[in-house]
Amino acid sequence: MIKNNLMIRTLALFVLLNCAATAAHAFDANNPKVSAFVDDMVDNHAFDRDALLQLLQKAQTQQSIIDAISRPAEKTKAWFEYRAIFINDKRIDEGVTFWRAHEPELLRISNETGVAPEIIVAIIGVETYYGRLAGNYKVLDALATLAFDYPPRSKFFSKELKEYLLLAREEDIDPTVAMGSYAGAMGAPQFMPSSFRAYAVDSNADGRRDIWTNWEDVFGSVANYFVEHGWHQGASVAAPATLGSNWHGTPPENQLKATESVGSLSAQGVVFATDLAAEAKGQMLTLENEQGPEYWVAFDNFFVITRYNRSVMYALAVYQLGQAIGTKVHAE
Repeated sequence: MIKNNLMIRTLALFVLLNCAATAAHAFDANNPKVSAFVDDMVDNHAFDRDALLQLLQKAQTQQSIIDAISRPAEKTKAWFEYRAIFINDKRIDEGVTFWRAHEPELLRISNETGVAPEIIVAIIGVETYYGRLAGNYKVLDALATLAFDYPPRSKFFSKELKEYLLLAREEDIDPTVAMGSYAGAMGAPQFMPSSFRAYAVDSNADGRRDIWTNWEDVFGSVANYFVEHGWHQGASVAAPATLGSNWHGTPPENQLKATESVGSLSAQGVVFATDLAAEAKGQMLTLENEQGPEYWVAFDNFFVITRYNRSVMYALAVYQLGQAIGTKVHAE
């Protein structure tokens, strides 16, 4: 029996080690995708070929990254399941604590940019649980895996890998050290490299854009992202809705832009409250709740949130979390 148990443990260890070996391995420099990427960086961005090849050989392709990107929560969960992840007492209470801990710099940046503080806090709360869960993958591994070994989105992630190497050079960051999500999103606000280069800001004027440890830069960068995508200061984001007696037909499929207006939706029998003008853009949304469909009307600011993550459920979770946090902060 002892001998058999030992053999079983030895076999199990062999299987685990073999799986680990096949789960992560270095990239082949002769891979045509790798070669084309290196050529582009050398020819168009003045990278040293040998140094870049040495860098890429330090990256590890990982099956767990491909598995993770193949099952995002927005596509596998119903709204009531997705909502429960983010809208709960613990995340709300910790959001209030986070707000209070950083209130002076948070309110300063909100006042300067016009982006509501509860939206800034909620983005960070949804993305990284207020900075605690910012990812445990090396950004280089994540981006290289998806650029070279994930054909469905190879083009997009090749671009992001290029952006990452450019920002590492610009910001004097060691590209082998920075950590992020399985998709290569970085820091407390989970910026992709292209978003970092375009929207991250140095809010405390120390000469660096630090979205990992500097909360002023984090708040300023999130707010700047929203401003650059058309955030309207003080305007409504979304409103719960019901279908009135004069509603006829089937609710439209959710989409990431507004094709109706406040007036046209009201005329169709969608009942909701807003102080926006009749000509303001609006779009009806239908979410799956445990008791049946849940209706909302989304306005321009809602679709600004979807520019951060192209998901109606994501944007509604950010809005609802922000509302819950803001209500508790102002009630204290």
